[in-house]
Amino acid sequence: MDDVVEYNGTRLTVIEPDFKEYIDPKLIRRMSHIIKRGVAAARECLNDAKVDMPGAVITGTAFGCMEDTITFLTRMVEQNEELLPPTAFIQSTHNTVAAQIALMLQCHEYNNTFVHKGISFESALFDAIMLLKEQEADNILVGGTEEMVDTSFKVLTRLGLYRRWPVSNLELFATESKGTMGGEGSAFFLLTDKSSTDNLAELTGIKTLYKPANIEESIRTFLKENSLSIEDIDVVITGKNGDTRNDAIYKNLSASVFSNTALANYKHLCGEYPVSSSFALWLASNILKKGIVPEVVFERKTNNFAPKKVLIYNHYQNKYHSLMLLAAV
Repeated sequence: MDDVVEYNGTRLTVIEPDFKEYIDPKLIRRMSHIIKRGVAAARECLNDAKVDMPGAVITGTAFGCMEDTITFLTRMVEQNEELLPPTAFIQSTHNTVAAQIALMLQCHEYNNTFVHKGISFESALFDAIMLLKEQEADNILVGGTEEMVDTSFKVLTRLGLYRRWPVSNLELFATESKGTMGGEGSAFFLLTDKSSTDNLAELTGIKTLYKPANIEESIRTFLKENSLSIEDIDVVITGKNGDTRNDAIYKNLSASVFSNTALANYKHLCGEYPVSSSFALWLASNILKKGIVPEVVFERKTNNFAPKKVLIYNHYQNKYHSLMLLAAV
């Protein structure tokens, strides 16, 4: 959590591990980046939890395997739709990552992928929670994964989502302007309904909203449904990303409902992408486990203490809003 890398540019790229530690080298060359990252993150998650076989595999992604999709479409044009190699088409579907994880683990259990734009990861979490409550599975592997390729980056930049001039990610919030930094990433979690001191944190509440009329009231209602008030929250992690249009909501909330609460941001470390809330969940879980909030994520401090309850509030393009509530174990 303290190993922060500074970027100067308009996008943040994943720092990739040595994939040979997780995947057979013979398979690596046939996999796109998002598949390799997803499989590696899933393996790392299972290794940390000391679990060999998950009870289910659920992923969330908005854009899926962009690299393979673009490769296939490009070949269609270049080769006049003739003699097309099928590999890129087979691996271009959104559920490829979940499928590859299951194939490599020989896991024949429940396998699902949610493609719900800015709340894809939260939808995967909802599905896992329902499986746990129905006692259909345990040790459920849930992940959010997204990749940024040159073609999609250019399109989204043209649409005004990303900045057109370079900036340091550590100075992202210092200059107010339109656009943010592009991002990508893969994060996986193992969910269980059994309490243990080995658990990172407890996910006590989750809610998604589409174009809410009054987000402040929605947040208060969400906390009330979980028998809490804003005074019970130690740290609020927001999806602030440096875009004036995106951050207006967070700015208003920091002066109202969050006015006396410690605030933290995370998108200057991973960039903006539809399932970036999976990075926020990883960050919040580690904050609660270690009892320390890294200096690099703080926007506003309160008294020094080991946080016990963390609220994550994120929205994607002011349409897809999500709230996640975590507690220390």
